[in-house]
Amino acid sequence: MSTTAPSPAAAPPARQADRPAYKVTAVRVLRAEWAKTWSLRSTWITLGLGLFFLVAFGLIAAYQFKSRLTSGRPMDRDFADASALGLSLFGTNFAQLALGVLGVLIAAGEYSTGMIRSTLAAVPRRLPVLWAKAAVYGAVTLVLATAGVFVAFLAGSGIVSGTRAAMTLSDPGAVRGLLGAGLYLALVGVIGVALGMLLRSVAGGISVLVAALMLVPGLISLLPTSWHSHISPYLPSNAGEAMFALHHDSTTLSPGAGLAVFLLWTALALAGAATRLARSDA
Repeated sequence: MSTTAPSPAAAPPARQADRPAYKVTAVRVLRAEWAKTWSLRSTWITLGLGLFFLVAFGLIAAYQFKSRLTSGRPMDRDFADASALGLSLFGTNFAQLALGVLGVLIAAGEYSTGMIRSTLAAVPRRLPVLWAKAAVYGAVTLVLATAGVFVAFLAGSGIVSGTRAAMTLSDPGAVRGLLGAGLYLALVGVIGVALGMLLRSVAGGISVLVAALMLVPGLISLLPTSWHSHISPYLPSNAGEAMFALHHDSTTLSPGAGLAVFLLWTALALAGAATRLARSDA
């Protein structure tokens, strides 16, 4: 009688290694935008320029005030009622251009290179990309600008010490003005990001940013006085300036009102960018 050996049981299929489930989360989108922001050489260069403008022009203004005061030469109208706070923030107008332009580059640059397609393929819901870009760049500019204005103020205060413009951090309105200037520059950066996502063009975004902050106020000044006084305080640049100005009068907004108006302009820019991002293809 012949017997056959039982065939060995078939080996069970090798169990596939468990793959981690990757999900698109807010934290991961923020990390991705953080990495992309700092991987650009233009980020380092433009942030450095913004910081340089803040500190250098603030010190130059303080030196100019001190030299004119001690030399006995006629004081310029811009320096007539100057304070250490106003002198140290003299570079804000220049820094806002550098920081705003970088915001446009961070957003619109992805459209010019085509990288935005990869970004939106990884984040299909799209809007988290906008929020992450605005949050990352807004936080970076807030830290940088706030540090810059405090350095400019402390150094400038030493230059004008003993003059009528002298101030310290303990003086009323000093810390509020410095924090307001840092927040204003951060919001300008966020507006730059929003314009870049809205217009999807570096040249277009920069043009609109410069027009809104510098050209439109000049054009509004050509209107009749009754119109100008009602419109001018609510322009983005003038509302932002009210956030860090030391003195206010009937023709300017209070710091709180200026912040509210500028936040509204920022929200409008972000809303426009979000609408186009959600409704149109890259």
